Amino acid sequence: MLWFVIIVVLLILAYYKTIKPLSYWKDRGVVYKKSYPIVGSFATIFFQRRAFFNYIIDLYREFSNERYFGVYQFGKSALYIRDPDLIKKIGIKDFDYFSDHNGFTATELDPLTKRSLLNLQGQRWRDMRAILSPSFTSSKMKIIFQLVSECAEDFTDYFKNQPNDLHELEIKDVFTRFTNDAIATTAFGFKCNSVQNNNDEFYLIAKKVTTITGLRFLVFLMYILFPNISRFLKLRTTPVSVTNFFRRIVKETIRQREKEGLIRPDMIHLLMEARKGNVTKEEAHLPDTGFATAEESNLIRLHKQKSIELSEDDIAAQALVFIFGGFDTTAALLSFTAYELAINPGIQERLQKEIDDTLSGCNGKLTYEALNKMKYMDMVISETLRKWPPGFQNDRMCVKDYTIEPLNPWEKPLLIEKGTLMLFPVSGIHHDPQYFPNPEVFDPERFNDENRHNIKPCSYIPFGVGPRNCIASRFALMESKILIFFLLSKFNLRRIERTPVPLKIAKATINFVAEGGFWLGLERRTSPLNY
Repeated sequence: MLWFVIIVVLLILAYYKTIKPLSYWKDRGVVYKKSYPIVGSFATIFFQRRAFFNYIIDLYREFSNERYFGVYQFGKSALYIRDPDLIKKIGIKDFDYFSDHNGFTATELDPLTKRSLLNLQGQRWRDMRAILSPSFTSSKMKIIFQLVSECAEDFTDYFKNQPNDLHELEIKDVFTRFTNDAIATTAFGFKCNSVQNNNDEFYLIAKKVTTITGLRFLVFLMYILFPNISRFLKLRTTPVSVTNFFRRIVKETIRQREKEGLIRPDMIHLLMEARKGNVTKEEAHLPDTGFATAEESNLIRLHKQKSIELSEDDIAAQALVFIFGGFDTTAALLSFTAYELAINPGIQERLQKEIDDTLSGCNGKLTYEALNKMKYMDMVISETLRKWPPGFQNDRMCVKDYTIEPLNPWEKPLLIEKGTLMLFPVSGIHHDPQYFPNPEVFDPERFNDENRHNIKPCSYIPFGVGPRNCIASRFALMESKILIFFLLSKFNLRRIERTPVPLKIAKATINFVAEGGFWLGLERRTSPLNY
């Protein structure tokens, strides 16, 4: 009899935990994607039948007549927002109701992850963002511009000094080495050259922390599907050895600089100055990093900074954000840019002409101002972010009950309960012909001076929207443009036999990569400018 009672209780619990939630949106009269126990609406992703990037586009198109639709995402009810006007309302106007990101890692097990801007919530996030924001302005990007340029020149020189005129490369791999070196010098304060040194320690650890495969992939799935069990088992998504490595680098660097009075124009210096309350005024009339730049919101600009402690762990945590946010995603942006230039040689030739003209105009020494005045470069990068946004889905967590008012005749007022996840299908919106005609065509002219002003607000959000947009968008754009500049000044990007045409997104990984890799040819230019 006892066993019978136990079985009945377990069946009832299983029903309320795995079956009953699947009708959440049906009970509220919201159109929704059919869901299954545990995996919810994402069985296609779970069983690796479709790449996440493409699946979001599929979902977006499936509900083409709706402003929003419901899904059940691995244990959580979530609402996809298709309408840019509603995204603007949720992400900007009514931000106080949606101020947090969705967290699925046990931050209590990792002090650096817990302190990172990405995972902070509420008032602590506001205070930290206000402290960090001045470190990511155009003036600060100008300060670290030279450091990134040196990495790009070293990268280009390595291939220029090789005997072959044509290198067949998996371009994502070599680009991660550049982003590694740029992050090492700008965020952690030391120089390395992982293009020459395949076994560079910083590179190997950075690659380890950003590659979600094998056991780490299983741990991520555990946190998504069974967060409470994962916390009970104290599973870590980031190994202790990794966080200890980056913590040690930052602490040793800070102590050495404080002891010897060393000043280096990198992110650690800027954060050390922020800790002292020293904020440099923004330089007037300085060109910004491009159309895709995520502007800081008034909520942060006008936020009255409180005197909060910015510890060495806080600084290390924000430096570590560069690894999570810049190592793989910027390499992905560079890879997709290189791919599109290789299969669109006319676009590449026009960009190379602008590069040559810019070099001539600044006597062979690229400057921050010259780079950010390059209109066609910005058009190319902007279009890459439109067609292949590394941040192809954005999220917000509802922190207090909110009502979406009806707009269409078939809609009713919809109560969004506290704890509901809101999702912005970036790749779907970016591939909607209503906003971007012929969306599969790579066309930088969408972002020329005439056309860019016709883009509907919040239909182009490669770095997110509102106060919780990407704080480092200027850095990512500057870094990408610098490398493309130096690389195309000396080389052509060529389609080779192994180049995937059409390109398909890999299904068996969380990372945003091409199926089979980004194989391209790097061909020495026959008549580059001799600077």
